[in-house]
Amino acid sequence: MTDNATIHTYSVPGISCDHCKHSIESEVSTVAGVAGVVVDVDAKLVTVTGGDDTAVRAAIDEAGYDVA
Repeated sequence: MTDNATIHTYSVPGISCDHCKHSIESEVSTVAGVAGVVVDVDAKLVTVTGGDDTAVRAAIDEAGYDVA
């Protein structure tokens, strides 16, 4: 992770379990430029370091979840 990497946090209301967490982490981690993905199941938040916002949103959608 670089010091100047952009960090985005997404509200994803459909996250409810570890399966959701792993699905999102797996899909988002394939996006070019993403240096890290943290999914907080309880808060229903996905925090992504690096990557293009549009591509990250598309990856979350591809995993089967909607960004609020």
